[in-house]
Amino acid sequence: TSENQTSSTYFILMGLFDQTKCAVFLYTLTFVLFLMALTGNALLILLIHREPRLHTPMYFFISQLSLIDLMYICATVPKMLLDQVTGDNTISHLGCGVQMFSYLTLAGAEIFLLSAMAYDRYAAICRPLHYPLLINQRVCHLIMSGCWFLGMLDGLLLTAMTMSLPFCQFRKIVNFFCEAPALLKLSCSNTLLYEMVMNLCCILMLLVPIVSVSGSYVLILRLIHSINSAEGRRKAFATCSSHMVVVLLFFGASIYTNMLPRSYHTGEQDMTVSAFYTIITPVLNPFIYSLRNKDVTGALRNLMLSGMRPR
Repeated sequence: TSENQTSSTYFILMGLFDQTKCAVFLYTLTFVLFLMALTGNALLILLIHREPRLHTPMYFFISQLSLIDLMYICATVPKMLLDQVTGDNTISHLGCGVQMFSYLTLAGAEIFLLSAMAYDRYAAICRPLHYPLLINQRVCHLIMSGCWFLGMLDGLLLTAMTMSLPFCQFRKIVNFFCEAPALLKLSCSNTLLYEMVMNLCCILMLLVPIVSVSGSYVLILRLIHSINSAEGRRKAFATCSSHMVVVLLFFGASIYTNMLPRSYHTGEQDMTVSAFYTIITPVLNPFIYSLRNKDVTGALRNLMLSGMRPR
């Protein structure tokens, strides 16, 4: 029958709020958050690109983070919102694979980028005299190339393994996008080996950056503690506090989803956490990096003033 044929070639996405009574309101709110993420990240990229004072390694990494967040939210949310409008929650096998590869690549690249940003702050605060040698334009581009390469390697490996699994006739994904742990629950085969490989990949992808980030901030905080001047301590802490917040938000959600055993969390809980780091984090990041940053607010003021000047 056509129904059986559809179920064998398509997956059905459950949606984020389909089981709630106020689904329309929540999807509208998600659309507003989506627009905020697009606007905030695009504006931050624009400000960093056109303001000469922001042409430093730290802001280069922030602009790359905004670019990843922009692509990250576009990989999942538009499909979910379109499904709500059209009422068609299906996604093809190929479409599912492309979506999974996209978000895994972007998540992997962001994880390593956050690690590189922590090292950048360590070099700037703890080794200021050597900073121009440790972090320069060439090094920045090499670091970003490495982040994208490792992200794509992770995405390619996990997507190929997941999409090659045999899936049962019942193909309803308990999530609003094609996330690997949700698809794993639909497989008819024994997934123990796959889970071991997936957990190993996730541990390597998360543990190495976490150790790197933790090491960088332990050294930074130790140096800050040794500064006698209260004003000096405040300035040193202000340069890395925003990044620490972003790291805690993103890594916390990633560890919960990918490193905890499946018996410790349900599909619905996974979906809530996925929504947090695919929707909320890209919205928050531009505000975290710009609200308390005088350079960014100054660049925004200059942009607004230049737009208001008569030609």
